[in-house]
Amino acid sequence: MGIAFGVLGPVTAWDGTGGAIALKGPRHRAVLARLIVARGRVVPVTRLIDDLWDEPPAGAVGAVRTFVAALRRALEPDRPPRTPARLLVTEGPGYALRAGADAVDAWRFEHAVAAATALPPEDGLGRLEEALGWWRGPAYAEFADQDWARAERSRLAELRLHAVERRAEMRLALGRAAEAVPDLDAHAAGHPWREEAWRLLALALYRSGRQGDALAVLRRARALLVDELGVDPGPGLRRLEADILRQADHLDSSVHGVAERVWAQATAAYDRTVASGARARLESTAGLLRDLAVTGGGGLRAAREHRVAAIEAAEELGDAELTARVIGAFDVPAIWTRSDDPGQAARIVAAAGRTLTALAADNEAGHEATGHEAARARLLATIALESRGDRSGHGLRAARRAEEIARRLNDPALLAFALSGLFMQTFHRTGLAARRDEIGAELVDLSARHGLVTFEVLGHLIRMQARSALADFTAADAHAAAAERLAVRHERPLVGVFTAWYRALRLDATGRAPVEETEAAYRSAAARLDGAGMPGMERGLLPLALLCLRLRHGQPPPDVEHADWGPYAPWARPLVLLARDRRAEAAAALRALPEPPRDLLTEALWCLAARAARTLGDRTTMERARAALLPAAGELAGAGSGVLTLGPVAAHLDDLTAALGHGASRS
Repeated sequence: MGIAFGVLGPVTAWDGTGGAIALKGPRHRAVLARLIVARGRVVPVTRLIDDLWDEPPAGAVGAVRTFVAALRRALEPDRPPRTPARLLVTEGPGYALRAGADAVDAWRFEHAVAAATALPPEDGLGRLEEALGWWRGPAYAEFADQDWARAERSRLAELRLHAVERRAEMRLALGRAAEAVPDLDAHAAGHPWREEAWRLLALALYRSGRQGDALAVLRRARALLVDELGVDPGPGLRRLEADILRQADHLDSSVHGVAERVWAQATAAYDRTVASGARARLESTAGLLRDLAVTGGGGLRAAREHRVAAIEAAEELGDAELTARVIGAFDVPAIWTRSDDPGQAARIVAAAGRTLTALAADNEAGHEATGHEAARARLLATIALESRGDRSGHGLRAARRAEEIARRLNDPALLAFALSGLFMQTFHRTGLAARRDEIGAELVDLSARHGLVTFEVLGHLIRMQARSALADFTAADAHAAAAERLAVRHERPLVGVFTAWYRALRLDATGRAPVEETEAAYRSAAARLDGAGMPGMERGLLPLALLCLRLRHGQPPPDVEHADWGPYAPWARPLVLLARDRRAEAAAALRALPEPPRDLLTEALWCLAARAARTLGDRTTMERARAALLPAAGELAGAGSGVLTLGPVAAHLDDLTAALGHGASRS
């Protein structure tokens, strides 16, 4: 653990063991706090002087340098003399704090709140409670009267209030109303103008069986608002009061209320009626796991684990038709092209292959059932989905056969599943964004006509990615918004993960924001991956996005010493080594570079390889990169992923052509 900083209370710093670091006087802490507020941006010395003194003394510049020197000694006590600081750095006209994304408690709090609110209540509540526990007092407590701290203090205070209210909502959703009352009571008393605080308190009291207290709270809120502010309560409070007076049924239901009772009754009846060893239980389990997977977070992880167990149990029974139904029932589409668990995916592909063979044997023996063709198509679509990055062509052939069967049977749900598998197999070469856009368009149309919500969401996300690759951000915006509307209506929390990354990419690609703001958007999007249950997307993606952003703006790679590049390390390593002037090592890393995986980031990784090859004069790699990228000349590199970009592929081809001495870049 490295140096950590605390601003959610008095400004402080802790060493790697958690011990407090002595920061000397108030002006030393003010300098540190001011640099933390800047979030990695350079603060000129002149600005620091204006912020530290109302009337700066004659030696103000020297005093600031003294404060900085003392802070450096405290924060990096083991740094050898005359070596440059790595944490509190001098840059241009001033200073900047180069702290990691998790080094400041306020930054961690932002990421934790964003991640928790994207999760179901049972997964998000603990994260919110932990994050709220990091507060030791008002943010930047000793600098409450400083203009430079005011906006940040206000922003963090508002975020904390939002987190308190979101925590209460989660407790209510989980049926823990009585537990929510004390915190909400204190929250409403401390912030009497927040109508949401009063609404949640009244609702918690009502669900705790305290109807009279709930109405009294609403009357108290009304009196405060009318007497002190001269305004009537908003529609939320008025509606809640009317609902309590008529004891509306929906007030007794949380996310788990009435639905929970129905679930409990149905599952009890199922347990009583269906024998414990019945094969129907395996099919029911498969359907349940499909629904569990789209909840994200812990649900997605659990669905993956139990799915393999269900398939193995079905195979043990020796019933090929049952196994086919269990495998095919998990028709959960995917938008990210790197597997979350390659070993598990291989086991599923193998089981689907064995089941196809067994069904074919039944057919030859004259035992084919009516649903065999549909079962075969689902098995083939499963193979296509789980064979992400397949180089053998087996996955693509399976996808095409599944599509052919589904069209012949005129089965919309089956065709949607087959198309999702076909999408996953459209990465056998670069430059296929237009083809994926066609698949997405058909999915949207087909699913909207037949009520296939999950596949309709997938279609919009595919088109969001594809239109980004084609630099059509107006259309991509529309598809992102459509996916989000469906996600809210049908409880698909993972959609917000992908659209958050898309909006960071859009800032990046359109250049409408400073680099620092775009970096912050990427970091915020990455925070939503925490706990989302998608390790295949999570590892290394943020450093890769920041690397691409900084390369396009002529800045050094991010956090070169400590970044976890995950599976993207081979393509980042040559450029990181070049940034540190270690050319021989960079050249060796480039020579060992494998061909990029066949996925959403293929073009971006080839462009990274091309950039390093041009710097090092590696003609072999330049030729390989040029040949691979030519089909994608009309796309934005990496933007088809919906998460990052390295700019137009055409520009990279032009640079390669110039370096190689070719006559034309896009012949």
